[in-house]
Amino acid sequence: MNHYNMLKKELEKMATQMLDDTVNVISSRPLTPEEAIGRPDRTDFPLLKGKEFMIEATFRDAKGQAFTDMPGNFQGTLQDLLSLELKNNFERAVFIAGFNAVMRYFGRVADTIHCKDNEPKACAEKFHTFIMEHFKRPKIAFIGYQPAMIERLSASFELRVVDLDKDNISANRFGVIIEGPESTLDVVDWSDIILATGSTCVNNTIVNFLNKKPIIFYGVTIAGFASVYGYKRFCPYGR
Repeated sequence: MNHYNMLKKELEKMATQMLDDTVNVISSRPLTPEEAIGRPDRTDFPLLKGKEFMIEATFRDAKGQAFTDMPGNFQGTLQDLLSLELKNNFERAVFIAGFNAVMRYFGRVADTIHCKDNEPKACAEKFHTFIMEHFKRPKIAFIGYQPAMIERLSASFELRVVDLDKDNISANRFGVIIEGPESTLDVVDWSDIILATGSTCVNNTIVNFLNKKPIIFYGVTIAGFASVYGYKRFCPYGR
């Protein structure tokens, strides 16, 4: 059974009596950069460069979000959400955002809305402290491109970064050469721990590094997924 099938089963269990109730509409839309992340001091976040988009889903009074490189709109019942084939990043983003909203509605998760303004910078500082306290000086495989975190962590730890963005691959960012997805297995084998963006559950690269090393996901996208599977998630400023 793949990971998405398990999430669909969880959704069915939570909402058995609501699947076709037209009142319980899941609606989603891409947010503007300012809606998603506010106005941080730095401008190199992928959201602000048009490399990523934030999908926000609403279920009754609960909201859930997910990062994606394939934005779009969706509206339908929970049954419609369950019927998505999840064949591309758009459908997976809609499903994950909707799943996060439903999980929040039922009190299964919190912190499903992205932090704003200069909170990502504060988050990076807290992440640095967390890693130091729990792992001392590990070699870190960092999956995804979160510049505030990479800048802060690379000052204290051995860090290798894997990203999908061709504009980042082979570039020197904060003294770290960004590597492409073909380096994932080598980077993971080299590392002591993995820090991974939650958006890996949308682009389906998550299967490349699960169950290999201690792993901590960061961000809002993976809120529901991490709760169902028991993975550690770091998101101190999520709303």
